[in-house]
Amino acid sequence: MNKNVTFLIATLALTACNPSSEQAPLSQAPLAGAAIGGPFTLTDQDGKQRSYAEFDGKYRIVYFGYTNCPDICTPDMQHLMAGLSQFEKAKPGLKGKVQPLFITVDPQRDTPAILKQFVAAFHPRLIGLTGSDEQISSVAKSFAVHYERVEGSSPESYLMSHSQTPFLMGPDGKPLALLPADTPNTEPNEGDPKLVAAELAKWVR
Repeated sequence: MNKNVTFLIATLALTACNPSSEQAPLSQAPLAGAAIGGPFTLTDQDGKQRSYAEFDGKYRIVYFGYTNCPDICTPDMQHLMAGLSQFEKAKPGLKGKVQPLFITVDPQRDTPAILKQFVAAFHPRLIGLTGSDEQISSVAKSFAVHYERVEGSSPESYLMSHSQTPFLMGPDGKPLALLPADTPNTEPNEGDPKLVAAELAKWVR
């Protein structure tokens, strides 16, 4: 067999077994350049004031939801945080480079104490954030997240309709991509943790 052909076959086989780990530039991320996100200061699950800027230099997963959410927020957080854990296990050198943030859209009920119980169930570094109605409204607006109160059978049993948008933000705090999330009432799990881990692997470096 021609030596050049032999070399080509060997090269192709090596490439197939070891796919390139090169990542696209962050400038090519799906949400690069979008006017999403901005500075804020909110209160975490320990009652401490936390600013968006304090996480500069880290990638951020930003998810808006609420702890009483009946069928979306809990599965989303389970999948997102399981995906983050898978990513951290596969890329131990990048562990700690991604800071997950859960921002409530129901500050009336989601006190720091309630958030503390909620976030502890998903990931040891997940931070839950709350604030005044005005603060939450301002932050949600900067992230292009829509939410509204849906009244229930009693004043305490209301629901919060909200956007299902798990953002991956870059080290500069600007948007990169939406992470996979399962669409309710569909058979496939579009938010499978493996898909979340794969999306993180595309952009986190």
